[in-house]
Order: sequence, then C-alpha cells, then structure tokens
Amino acid sequence: MLGFSDGGVTLECKQSGRVAGSHLDGEYPITIVDVIVGVAVLFFLGWIASQVRRFFSDRYAIANRLKKHFRGTDLLSLHVTERSFPPRIRADVHRSIPELFAPAEVIDFFGVGCESYHQIDFQSLISTGMMEAAKATSPQYEDIDVGEDEPIRCVQNGVWLLREDRLPIVVLLSAPAAAGPYLKLQIAVPPGVEGEAATRRIFQAIESAIERAPSYRGKIVSLEQESSYQGMTVGIRVHQLSTVDRDQVILPAKTVALLDRNVLGFVERRDELTELGMSSRKGLLFYGPPGTGKTHTIHYLIGALSGHTTLLITAEQIGLLGEYMVLARLLQPSIVIIEDADLIARERSEMQQACEEVLLNRLLNEMDGLKEDARVIFVLTTNRPEMLEPALSARPGRIDQAIEFPYPDAEGRAKLIELYAGDAVVSPEIREQLIDRTEGVSPAFIKELMRRTTQFCFEREGGRDFKASDVDQALEEMLVSGGTLNRRLLGAGE
Repeated sequence: MLGFSDGGVTLECKQSGRVAGSHLDGEYPITIVDVIVGVAVLFFLGWIASQVRRFFSDRYAIANRLKKHFRGTDLLSLHVTERSFPPRIRADVHRSIPELFAPAEVIDFFGVGCESYHQIDFQSLISTGMMEAAKATSPQYEDIDVGEDEPIRCVQNGVWLLREDRLPIVVLLSAPAAAGPYLKLQIAVPPGVEGEAATRRIFQAIESAIERAPSYRGKIVSLEQESSYQGMTVGIRVHQLSTVDRDQVILPAKTVALLDRNVLGFVERRDELTELGMSSRKGLLFYGPPGTGKTHTIHYLIGALSGHTTLLITAEQIGLLGEYMVLARLLQPSIVIIEDADLIARERSEMQQACEEVLLNRLLNEMDGLKEDARVIFVLTTNRPEMLEPALSARPGRIDQAIEFPYPDAEGRAKLIELYAGDAVVSPEIREQLIDRTEGVSPAFIKELMRRTTQFCFEREGGRDFKASDVDQALEEMLVSGGTLNRRLLGAGE
C-alpha cells in the first residue's frame, strides 16, 4: 500500500507471514532518491539502445542508399574506375561538373566524411567497419581563388547518384588527404557495355575540361604552397600586373628592334614557321645592370601577347620546375619567366653544392624536353650574364637570342624624365641639367629622382614647378648621403 508521511513516500508491504532472514519485515520505505535513480537508469538504457541503433544505421546508411539506387544489384559486383588528378586543377574539374554528367540526371547528391585519415573511396562507402566506414554529411565546400571576381566553390568530398536512361551511376569525388595527395574521382557502374561507355564519356569530358583549363588560361600565374590571407586555397596564384604601354618602354632602338622581331614578330609568324616544320618555341635572355628595364619590359610583353598564359618562376621555386612545365604545355601558348637566372644557372665551376647542379640540370632538361611544336617562350633575366653556365647561354635551342638592356643614352634619359616627371613642371633648362647629370644611371634611378625632386618641390611649397635646388637636394641625398651602397641600390651605375 502506498502512503505519504513527513519522511516522504513510503510503501507498506502487508505480509501474511514472516520469512526468516528477510529484510521485508513490515514496511520497506522507498525514497525520492530511489525513484530518481531508477528513472536515470531507464533513460541511460534507452540512450544506449539509441546509440546502438544509430551506430548500425550510420554504418549502413550510404550502403542502403546505393543498394536502392542500383535496384538490389550486389554492390561488390559493381565496376569501379578511378583516376587521380593534381590538386592544383580542382577548380577546373569542379567548374565543369555540370557538363561532366550530361546527359545523365542527378538523382541525389550528398557529402561524405570518414574518421580515418585515409582518402575516401568507394570501398569506404559500403564498408561497415568502425574506422573505415564513410558517413553521409551535409556537403562541405572550399573556396579556391582563381583571380576572378568570385572564387570557385569546390566540394570537399561528394557523392552524386546519377541515372542515364535506365543505367544507374555513382560518382565519388574525394579531396586530397594526408594519405592521398591527389584529387580522386571514382565512377561505379553495373557490369556491362553500357556502364563502360558511360564511364568513358565522363572521363573524356573531364579530360576536355582540363585541356581547356578555363580557370587559368591566358592569365599570369605562379605556384603557391599556402592559403591566401583571405582564407581561400591558392594552389595556383593569379597575379594582376600593372599595365605597361608601348610608349612606356624606353630602350635603345636596337633593343626595341630585337624585341619586336624575336617576340612579337615571332608570335605573329609562328603558324607559318610551324607549317614549314620549324620550331615554335623560343628562348630569350634579357641581361643588363639592375634597374635597366628588364622586368618593366616583361610586363609590356605580357600585355602585348594576349591569349598567352604567363608563368612566373622565382629562383626559390625552381624545385617546382617540372610542375611548371606541365602547366606550360597544358596552357600553351605560354610564356615562362625565370628572373635572376644566374642564381640557379651559374657556371658549374662556381657551384658549391651538388643540389645546385641538380637544379641546373633540371632546367636544361626541361628546356630540351619540349617538343619542337610546343608554343612556349622562355624569358630568362640576369644582372650577371658572365656567371651563366655556357650549356645554357651558349647552346642554340635553349637560348635563341640574348638582348642587352644598357643604361639609357641622352635621348632615352630625356624620354624617361618626361615619363616619370608626370604632371610636374620641368623647364627646358632643368630638363637639360637632368639629362647631363644622369649620364650612366638606370631608368629606375631616374624614376626615383623624379619622385624625390617632386617631394623637395612640395616641401618648399613650390607647387609642381621644379627648381635647380630641388634637383640638387635630391641628387645629394641619393648619391652622397646614402653612400656607395645606396648608389648601387638605386642603380646609379658609374
């Protein structure tokens, strides 16, 4: 009998007799604590049961979807074809997905995750193991910067269930992982000629998309190892260089003629040369003192050669030269720029470590390895041409033309003063003084001289009108106050 008292709830047990040694003698009180404990035990057992159900449900969830999609076909009998792609082309693969699946219909799409550090594959979709099984999740995306207004949104790991007429198809795209550094695409189809044909069609569509390479073709790119400051993945960085017009390229007439014939003229006549069986690749060496306009001219050529993809290679990236050359062939017509080539291609006798010679040999082999019909132009720059390995600079077929960038003559200095003075007022007398006093200096020196002279002009509240005193102060600061090192840094020449 249930009763209430000041001590709480009590349960009165009426017995007809007494059991020897029993604790049930008269009344056995049950407190509120006992009730709470009992309820907690029931909830715990229920939670355990739900987790067990969830465990087995998760392990079989994707497999059940696949069985339903393949209409009861044994999943172990499916034909799975796999291809791996470099992670740097993820953007091109993802932006072409709509055309990859046509004319098939997308029945379902979902993300997948796995507790294992291994890359997700089709086996993990149908596995029920503790660590190997993949779980269906909401799709997770990663933004990849390709130098456009909007990044390319790429799914991390995704599964598409397709149907082409009556043929069921499953496509699994797996992002690179610690144990799988490549982008992996797997296609699962029932055995038979229809499934094989659908698999070939999808892979051919991917090949076509990669060859078009719309994300990077015609742009200025370099290979990067880290993410951008905006948090987006940057496997290939797209650069935006300042535009340089033809009238801003101030060089001796001889140098301009060589540039026109060996770069612009060569590209214009490339098809005709190729038809005659002549090589469509080219190697150029720009050499001269620092600040004489080598990089400036490269910016002009990049803008003038519309439709060409430009690959910028710094000395510390030469270890990636093989991958750069793959891109150069994929994205041709292309221009490969290697600045300060003497850092990696100096004469063998000057090398101190074996790895330096390895890098040099890699450069030589890559330049030799291009086919004659490769539409690739190499442009190497150096401030110290005498340091270059003769196998690079003195062998036709690697470097076809060396172009010198000397210090500007009087005519060139006059044009540079006019260009870099901008809207400042430079009288004929001041201009003549500047031309005379800048003999033997680089264009970079003249550019900085114009800026400092303008600053001194502002400081004396002279507006934009140059005075001789402004020029004197600027030259004194650049040539005298900074010492010999400052003169070298600014390209003061002799």
